[in-house]
Amino acid sequence: MRPPFELATMRYATTMTTTMTAPAMPMATSGSAFAGAGVTSVVNRTTRSRTASRRNGDDGMAALYSAPTLSKKNRMVVMQQECAAGVRELFDQAARDYDRVESLMAFGSGPRYRRDALVRAGLASGMRVLDVAIGTGLVAREALRVVGPGGAVVGIDVSAGMLGRAAASLPVRLVQARSEQLAFDRTTFDFVSLGYALRHLDQPAAFAEMLRVLRPGGIACVLEISAPTTSILRRALGLYIGRVGPLAARLIGSKKATRDLWRYFWYTIEHAVPPATVLENLSAAGFHGVRRRVTYGVFSEYTAVKPGVPAGA
Repeated sequence: MRPPFELATMRYATTMTTTMTAPAMPMATSGSAFAGAGVTSVVNRTTRSRTASRRNGDDGMAALYSAPTLSKKNRMVVMQQECAAGVRELFDQAARDYDRVESLMAFGSGPRYRRDALVRAGLASGMRVLDVAIGTGLVAREALRVVGPGGAVVGIDVSAGMLGRAAASLPVRLVQARSEQLAFDRTTFDFVSLGYALRHLDQPAAFAEMLRVLRPGGIACVLEISAPTTSILRRALGLYIGRVGPLAARLIGSKKATRDLWRYFWYTIEHAVPPATVLENLSAAGFHGVRRRVTYGVFSEYTAVKPGVPAGA
């Protein structure tokens, strides 16, 4: 049966695996989503552990969190290496309960914040929007409210589970594809959004694609959670996302995958490249007017503009 969303063409579907590769020596890189160390020597061993644990009835993620031979940073890189299989599978399995847990964790404030952030970035009525890594549609839902009937929203994601949830509630076109290889022509969109998925992507490749599909003068808006710079706030956020998040998922009866996903979120936040690097990557991709707005030291809004004059301006 055909899923309620489009599969990208073979050109894109055949490349739906991670393009990130760990460096040979421990180092932080601007091209990677994480500032972690290379651990290629343990990837195969951890993959075997993950496969064995799946045969024993768990979802396989426990091996990534508990492998005694890996440091916290190295566990992050192993997750990155297994993105195409393990992480996408985790998002698929957690899709059903994701919105309920998110709403509980944000005390219902998420929709208003996301809508205001999009408007601050320049989203307006009648625009054509691409929501990259749409997930269950939390950002796209607010984009629809802003652009109105004269606009249009398209969403892409690698997770079939997340796309299925979005398709059930949003009147938007959905495409299953990687954020680093967008299955759209040049200058197709007025506005491209990326909500809370920057930590999972190859930034230079994703930003280059966002620039390509934007029209001249088009706007890119990236919403993300950033690790606080102060140790007290950092520990507090880690406790809330990494510990309270899984507990909230358990209380509402979510699957184990949902609890694992919230733990994974904190690892990706804690080890993400710093905001200054994100700004550098946007500029290096060719964007102008790159800036960051931060709220409570945690919620980052990156905005950037594609150079050029819009047609008909």
